[in-house]
Amino acid sequence: MPTLRTRLLMPTLHWIGKDKVINHHLDVPFRLLGHQYGAWPDGRQTADPTGSGNQIIHGDNLEALKALLPEYEGRVKCIYIDPPYNTGNEGWVYNDNVNDPKLKKWLGQVVGKESEDLSRHDKWLCMMYPRLKLLHKLLAEDGSIWISIDDNELYNLKQICDEIMGGG
Repeated sequence: MPTLRTRLLMPTLHWIGKDKVINHHLDVPFRLLGHQYGAWPDGRQTADPTGSGNQIIHGDNLEALKALLPEYEGRVKCIYIDPPYNTGNEGWVYNDNVNDPKLKKWLGQVVGKESEDLSRHDKWLCMMYPRLKLLHKLLAEDGSIWISIDDNELYNLKQICDEIMGGG
């Protein structure tokens, strides 16, 4: 279970696996974004770029965020994310359980043997931390980030956002 420790009046959240994910965003490989198709406002697809400036990126969001850095680092004015609320509810339309096989595989690769002992909050924090680090890199100095979350991870989210982005 995550624990809160105070260091020089600045609270820091600690959890199992944090030491493995704190700089994981640096290990995520860069991938080039290539144009595959475009869409006109009426929904017709085209092989040619439409010039809209919009992009649809299919793939793991951690890799997608890293791929955006070369073009957008420090330039994004507004970010909105809707991460899993981590309720443990698998029967919902949106699977909100951190036991997804892809996440378990990723945790095993990044966190290692310790990942077998993680609580669902530890797993959620391990998943969120590197993504928030990359989002912070994308954010403009005068930009803002908006996050939908409920009470299951609200306190943990605030703590890691304060740690990554500064705050109080």
